[in-house]
Amino acid sequence: MTARLDDLPIRDDLRGQTPYGAPQAPLPVALNVNENTHPVPEDVADDILDAVARALGEVNRYPDREFTALREAFAEYLGHGLDRDGIWAANGSNEVLQHVLQAFAGPGRTAFGFAPTYSMYPLLARGTGAEWISGGRAADFSVAPEDAASQVANAAPDVVFLCAPNNPTGTPLDLETIAAVYDATDGVVVVDEAYQEFAPRDTPSALTLLPGRERMVVSRTMSKAFAFAGARVGYLAADPALIDALRLVRLPYHLSALTQAAATAALGHAETMLRMVDDIVGQRDRISATLDALGYEPYESWTNFVLFGGVDDPRATWQALYDRGILIRDVGIPHHLRVTAGTEQESTAFLDALASIDSAA
Repeated sequence: MTARLDDLPIRDDLRGQTPYGAPQAPLPVALNVNENTHPVPEDVADDILDAVARALGEVNRYPDREFTALREAFAEYLGHGLDRDGIWAANGSNEVLQHVLQAFAGPGRTAFGFAPTYSMYPLLARGTGAEWISGGRAADFSVAPEDAASQVANAAPDVVFLCAPNNPTGTPLDLETIAAVYDATDGVVVVDEAYQEFAPRDTPSALTLLPGRERMVVSRTMSKAFAFAGARVGYLAADPALIDALRLVRLPYHLSALTQAAATAALGHAETMLRMVDDIVGQRDRISATLDALGYEPYESWTNFVLFGGVDDPRATWQALYDRGILIRDVGIPHHLRVTAGTEQESTAFLDALASIDSAA
């Protein structure tokens, strides 16, 4: 007889919780988890393979525990006067954020975010034993400086998550709001810039706010703009003292030598890798314009996806697209769905399928 989860001595605060679970299905067009659907360019892939092959020559040894070369590469990529002492990395941005929560949240502490936002924040918080507190957004999913500061001050959390631009809505977040939130709390403020590369080129990053703000963290990922989702590499920039706090909770040798080699090689081709961003942004804007023409309500997006409203029955529309070989995401917002901007062919397939559903209705 197979045991059930409830039969096990699991922590009481985890009973009844649901794990992260974006649908996975072998459909021809998968546009549901905000991946970069463009493959790594062949010349870059060759260089990465060479770097990994060299690392294999010493794979019998533990990797550089401080992943020094990779941190230096991230510092060079980010600029803003950063050096390796202000950089941290881990297996995907989720582990980076988990390290922050392990160091600054945990049992008896709280973490806060403005809902709807990235669904992993509350899961990560609860996984570390912290209580999750949800703030609210305006009807267009924006957050104004005064309102944001007021909500954070009232909640008095130990860790605040600001997703900028926001997932799953694509909403931008200005620096004034970020600064106002920082001033309203004594806790750690995490600015999650997973989609920053898809924002307009002249948009300043929260990295400009780091000097003098020792409780601020700016996190990024290689999964999106760098088409590196399968490699699992996330990173952050912060005051070196905060980086030292993360060393207290990380597992030893948490980044493999192969991961370090692959990521460092990819960063050496940042300019080439980021050329894909322009194409993705073009497809994102094309999707938004076509959705509008079809009578839906796309929201402004500074990411690689589009949230759109005006969907009478999201579940039925999702299923109809699924039946046509197109996988998008129902993020749980009533009358809304979300689609990732894919290649031109993938985006066309989605738009044509959606139009055919409307025609058949």
